[in-house]
Amino acid sequence: MLSISNLSFYFGSRPLYEDVSLHIKPKDKIGLIGANGTGKSTLLRLITGEYTPDEGEISKSNDCSIGFLNQDLLSYQTDDSILTVAMQAFERQNHLQKQIEKVLHEMETNYKDEQVDKLTKLQEEFEALDGYTIQSKTEEILEGLGFTTADLQKPLKNFSGGWRMRVMLAKLLLAKPSLLLLDEPTNHLDLPSIQWIENYLENYEGAVIIVSHDRQFLDNAAKTIVEVSRRELNVYAGNYSFYLQEKELRAEIQKSSFENQQAKIRQTERFIERFKAKASKSRQVQSRVKSLDRMDLIEDVVDETARVNFRFTFDQQPGRNVLALKDLSKSYGDLKILENTNATIERGDKIALIGANGKGKSTVLRIIAGTEPIGGERTLGYNVLMGFFAQHQLESLNVENTLLDELKECGSSKTETELRNVLGCFLFSNDDVFKKIKVLSGGEKSRVALAKTLISKANFLMLDEPTNHLDIMSVNILMQALEQYEGTFVAISHDRHFISQIANKIWYIEDYQLKEYPGTYSEYVYWQSQKAQGKVVAPPVKTEKPAAKEVKNTNTTSTSNKNNKKEIQATLTKCEEKITSLEQKIATLEKDLANPSIYSDGEKMAKLNKEYKALTQELGTEQKAWDKAAEELEELDNK
Repeated sequence: MLSISNLSFYFGSRPLYEDVSLHIKPKDKIGLIGANGTGKSTLLRLITGEYTPDEGEISKSNDCSIGFLNQDLLSYQTDDSILTVAMQAFERQNHLQKQIEKVLHEMETNYKDEQVDKLTKLQEEFEALDGYTIQSKTEEILEGLGFTTADLQKPLKNFSGGWRMRVMLAKLLLAKPSLLLLDEPTNHLDLPSIQWIENYLENYEGAVIIVSHDRQFLDNAAKTIVEVSRRELNVYAGNYSFYLQEKELRAEIQKSSFENQQAKIRQTERFIERFKAKASKSRQVQSRVKSLDRMDLIEDVVDETARVNFRFTFDQQPGRNVLALKDLSKSYGDLKILENTNATIERGDKIALIGANGKGKSTVLRIIAGTEPIGGERTLGYNVLMGFFAQHQLESLNVENTLLDELKECGSSKTETELRNVLGCFLFSNDDVFKKIKVLSGGEKSRVALAKTLISKANFLMLDEPTNHLDIMSVNILMQALEQYEGTFVAISHDRHFISQIANKIWYIEDYQLKEYPGTYSEYVYWQSQKAQGKVVAPPVKTEKPAAKEVKNTNTTSTSNKNNKKEIQATLTKCEEKITSLEQKIATLEKDLANPSIYSDGEKMAKLNKEYKALTQELGTEQKAWDKAAEELEELDNK
């Protein structure tokens, strides 16, 4: 259907592709992956003809039509309703309908046999093209992508960029091109819509190429993975999970071949060096020199994985209750979001807030952050320091700052070396740290903003769609960072793999109530499936932590309360100092234990292990004492 042969393409002097080939067959479902900047979107634009290859060619069959969903469509606006815009996909049917209407109008005053014959032919073709069902098909797809029936007659210009993108996606799906190109479609879809599009693509009659950072979407929608790496296209005949396994196997084989070849090269070079001065060996030496010249060198395996290796530190430990919402209500005019709902966030909670767009997830996050007016009570816990990440915060980055300067301004107290290490974890290496913010792409700015949020002293984070515009490697970095994060967070995301890796609780909005599932995302999905079958109704009850001891009312005077508060505060301060000291000692011991030379001295290693165990136990005792004092202080504050 479409063939890419020996293609090379350059941006200036930088090659994006060198002598690559790819053959796309009817009904292929291809996931196109690779790090940001490797040329995935460029390849799609080469296929559409927007860009011209520097070498090689792209050829397609005469009956191959191409539909391209890309981020440029976000800016398209019109006064036409979204139903009308989506129905523009039926070009021939729309033309026939106008012709039919015109003939019917003419027949009101000029009823002739010729007109009847013309009308009959037009109606026969219109019916053959399923013209009478195009509106119902359009409505079905628009509603599958999250629009309500009432939305369909609203002008396109009334919707945000993400919703306009859905309309353009609906238009493409209705046009049914032989080759459908989708560039990051899940960036603008909520979970129900992502699942709907997966089902739709599974039965799509044409070929599809998908650029996406959503691993589960690629697993469900792609049957072949094409990886863009080192100016090449590497094909894997399976979904994303298959790709990960196959890539690891290929890497092992390549590493073994590389090492064998290097050993052969070293052996040959030693022979040449040893016998090059001997006339009797000159023939063999020349033969080996030629064999080295002719040898196709095998490249070493490049480790493309990135690992986070920095510690999160807090100046203050929060109390057990991080935040409480009581009798919470929120509306925008007649639009009700929440009504008399309650929720509590406890220290250590890793919460994923999920659901369809328009349900109020971002509103809930702003309520938690304290930036949204509400009805009801919002109570922030003791010693809670908040950090907030949302896409609009990218605009608050100082575009004239270098990456290093931007991180210095976030008040983390980290040294320049530590900040460079953090930037390295977020894929900014060497001189990248001296780039100015203004030259970065959207995805790179997201990584900088996330790094700033994560290294702040905040012990409670709110993250609104943090994976948008990140490639798969960057999403993996974020997952590692959040897994190591010892604080509390609430994250909104539609990336199911991301949610499944980072969350220990699921929040969702149902019947204007903020509801909680006390478990992982996979457990939540199973519970919902059982609920849909009528097998369960309520979510399981998670075992609660022991309640703090009740403080009896002894009618103490306010002076006594003040004295108690001072004593408890002194205890907290003392515990915090002790905890900080113990953490520093433990960190030093961990470095000593990580030194390979220690393993040769069994007596010393045993001594360090014993000391490490004792310090860890002491730290646990101090943390419990701190928890108890913090709870007592909260109770006094609430009196």
